Amino acid sequence: MRLRKRTAAAVTALLAVVALASPAGAAEDLPYAGSTGVGVHNAYDKAKYPYFADALESGAALLELDVWTNFFGSSWRVSHNNPPPRLRPGGPPGNDNNCENATTPARLRTKARNQNLAGCLADIRSWHDAHPGHRPVVLKLELKDGFAANLGRGPADLDALLTGRLGDAVYRPGQLAAGHLDLDTAARAGAWPGRAALAGKFIVELIPGTVEEGNASDTLWTDREYATHLRTLASQGRLGQAAAFPAVHRAEEGDPRTRYADVSLRPWFVVFDGDASAYAGGSVDTGWYDRNHYLLIATDAHNVAPAIDSTRPTEAQARDRLALLAGHHASIVSADWYPLPQVLATVVPRGR
Repeated sequence: MRLRKRTAAAVTALLAVVALASPAGAAEDLPYAGSTGVGVHNAYDKAKYPYFADALESGAALLELDVWTNFFGSSWRVSHNNPPPRLRPGGPPGNDNNCENATTPARLRTKARNQNLAGCLADIRSWHDAHPGHRPVVLKLELKDGFAANLGRGPADLDALLTGRLGDAVYRPGQLAAGHLDLDTAARAGAWPGRAALAGKFIVELIPGTVEEGNASDTLWTDREYATHLRTLASQGRLGQAAAFPAVHRAEEGDPRTRYADVSLRPWFVVFDGDASAYAGGSVDTGWYDRNHYLLIATDAHNVAPAIDSTRPTEAQARDRLALLAGHHASIVSADWYPLPQVLATVVPRGR
């Protein structure tokens, strides 16, 4: 028992050292696919961050946005509900978030919030312009009700919006796949850049949303629709236009891409996103993801047994949980630990 306590204390101390070094040292030297960071669930929530710029300042490796396409308004909306139950004045209808559509760094934290996705991306670009060498950040978009290409909100429309607002700040599938047949071949060949090379970049991850997954009449979910889009662009020599990576959602044993009956779609998935408890439970060979250099997003990290507070664990508890899930080969562990910026900024070697 004493040995275990000393080992845990030693790990916590080591992580603290890495956290302090990560802004300018150890973290930058890691391969991106060989590192583990910490993300924030629903970072657009004003109860967590007054402005999305504050979320960007947090040091987190991943920031999540909930996006809606249908019914209300003519744009991509950002909110937990559709429509939000309570809206403050000043923003377009159907949005409830901390984004303000700041078109310059000087306008951050000065404007009305509750903006659409384009407004959130404007904030991100303005913050990026003020911090050009910032850490690589995953922008996780949960498309709550899926794409709606018939309303002008399909995969190509999302590419155009991301490109128009973020431009060269996006790290694209075409950059990973350059010189390779597809994303899978590139990842397995170790084509992900190092963290230093990804400085100043955003990686956009797409997952199917809760409404989409619960809609029995929806047979074309976000993951399959965007993977089909990638395959089509690649066949036309236009993969460089793609701006996002679709994720295989929910943890499964073996290769979860076997759920896609169309085998030609499987090589377009190199990002996997599921419950941390499943990845840490022993039934999933998480080393397989690490060996193939796939990104593994482990959500609800606080629920891994023994559960810790979802928002305000002690810093030692959060660091121990990060160490545990890094040992289980997660690329990013996600929770609601927004009150712990020192933990959010921590980056450790993956698989150790």
